[in-house]
Amino acid sequence: MRKPLLPIIPLSRDDLPVGATELARFMIGKYLVHDAPEGRMSGRIVETEAYPIGDSTSHAFIGRRHYNGSLFLAPGHAYVRLTYGVSYMLNMSAEEADVGAGVLIRAVEPLEGLPLMEARRPGVPLRDLARGPGRLTTALGIGPSFDGWDLCAGRDLWVGVIEKGEGPIGVTTRIGLSREMHRPLRFFEPGSAFVSGPRKLLIAPHADLGEGAPI
Repeated sequence: MRKPLLPIIPLSRDDLPVGATELARFMIGKYLVHDAPEGRMSGRIVETEAYPIGDSTSHAFIGRRHYNGSLFLAPGHAYVRLTYGVSYMLNMSAEEADVGAGVLIRAVEPLEGLPLMEARRPGVPLRDLARGPGRLTTALGIGPSFDGWDLCAGRDLWVGVIEKGEGPIGVTTRIGLSREMHRPLRFFEPGSAFVSGPRKLLIAPHADLGEGAPI
């Protein structure tokens, strides 16, 4: 007998806050779903990073180009980019249309479609299936065909919610950067075994980190 699907409700564009910092924090505890031909894969988002307007490490910083145009779409569109020639990474556009900024989905807690994920990452423990942005896209079968995809459409690749409200959210600096390393723009679920990188809190949960905050 097939296991019933989780009661994940698709997020609409109106549900999403505008602004990379706000959206990165908002997405903690939400769900990433890939309804692939072979079955559903889903996971609870436990780690994100914000790349706001004017951030020199953002792929949108140089302005709109043919390869980064998805970051300039309305909030909630996928930007999938090959990084270092090795791994695809999934980002979400985060600002009003024609303004470039994004949120990197760094890690999820795998929940549905575990055999499908394990087939893509054989021999890997559950904890490590999607713990990190490159592992995540490999496990969930997310590639360049999803660049520009509307994650609020509720089909194929989409984001959703089950629980209402917000639990504790940790905030630290981002990982693997060579500049703007001081900015507290990485958000994660404290205590989750599925978070990648350092877990030490640098800022108290629920800190006010709006786009205008002094960071």
